[in-house]
Amino acid sequence: MRKKQAVEPSQKTKEEAMDIARATQLPGQKKAETQLIAQGIEKGIALYKKQQKVKARAADKAKKQEAKSKARRQDDESVTLVETKIETKVSPLPWALLVVSWIGFLLFYVLR
Repeated sequence: MRKKQAVEPSQKTKEEAMDIARATQLPGQKKAETQLIAQGIEKGIALYKKQQKVKARAADKAKKQEAKSKARRQDDESVTLVETKIETKVSPLPWALLVVSWIGFLLFYVLR
C-alpha cells in the first residue's frame, strides 16, 4: 500500500492562509486560535491543489488516450481504403480464358 506523504505547504500558501485567517478573525480571538485556523486553511489549500493535480493528470491521460485512438482509427481507415482498392481491381485473365474456352467449344462443335 502507498504511504500518505505529508505535503509541506509553500511559504506563499502559509502567508495566504494567515492573511485569510486574520481577515476572518473575531474580536477577542487569541493568536493561537488564529494560527490553528490558518493551519486548517493551509490543509484545505493543499488538498485543493492535490485534487487539481489529480484532475489535470486524468484530463491529460484522457487526451493522450483520445489522440491514440484517433490515430488508430486513421490507420485503420487507410488500411481499409488500400484493401478496397486492391479488391476492386479486376484481372483480365479470367475473362480471356472464358472467351478462349467458348471459342474452343464453338470450333469443336462446328468442325465436328
